[in-house]
Amino acid sequence: MTDIVHEGRAAAAVAAPKRLLGLVGAGIQRSLTPALHEEEARHHGLRLHYQLIDLDRSPRGAAALPLLVEAARTMGFAGFNVTYPCKQAVIPLLDALSDEAREIGAVNTVVDVGGRLVGHNTDVSGWAHGFQRALPGADLSRVVLLGAGGAGAAIAHALARLGAHETVIVDRDGARARALAAQIGEAHPGARASAVADVASALRGASGLVHATPTGMDKQPGLPLPVELLHPRLWVSEIVYFPIDTALLQAARARGCRVSDGGGMAVGQAIDAFRLFTGLEPDAARMDAHLRRLLGAPGA
Repeated sequence: MTDIVHEGRAAAAVAAPKRLLGLVGAGIQRSLTPALHEEEARHHGLRLHYQLIDLDRSPRGAAALPLLVEAARTMGFAGFNVTYPCKQAVIPLLDALSDEAREIGAVNTVVDVGGRLVGHNTDVSGWAHGFQRALPGADLSRVVLLGAGGAGAAIAHALARLGAHETVIVDRDGARARALAAQIGEAHPGARASAVADVASALRGASGLVHATPTGMDKQPGLPLPVELLHPRLWVSEIVYFPIDTALLQAARARGCRVSDGGGMAVGQAIDAFRLFTGLEPDAARMDAHLRRLLGAPGA
């Protein structure tokens, strides 16, 4: 009976049209998002192709974004994910936004709904998914958020929803950090958020650090802050997942910090995006195990 069911699903999958998805961003050739979505789709009997659309391969760079969005419409993409540096730039090119994306001011998932491109943001739930599993009961009394871009904005909202007493935002663009702090105050009454120019000052008395910049990626190696600012009373959450064990995480563990790697957020984002793209319920544990196998992570 089981064989008959499997054969039936396989036949249905072959007969069904292949869904097209994609990821738009810069320097994404080593992204594991295609593998995550295609493998999960296989378990559901779906035919799915996930295409990388790397702006670094275009002489126009990010200026090619409007053309790429229009091409996705024309080619019949069911949807696409958006990453650095397009999470905010893509908004004017869309037909509608979810309440979440509108509140945050950033989009990382676009779904075609009857020919209309609707922007969503799964960064909030994605980061919270990984954080709560890796660092249950983490002290949220004073959290420093390093980075106020698209991912940082989503995490600031996630921290407020999780009950962070105070969020201190640090970004090279001081105006952007101040604007995000004001946005958090307006969207989450009672939540305290401020912008500080110096990371050393921000970390005084901090209980946790969330790193939300590209520093540490395979393409941009390095540390986002001086190692001596880390101490054992500080937990550290990383959003970079390639490599899974960044220089920041290595330094944090060496200094006695509890850590959360970027794999949790990558899987959390993919879970919600898969649900939006397909209407199906993905298996979170299976997707997490698959990611860590691909990364060769400890415990995979």
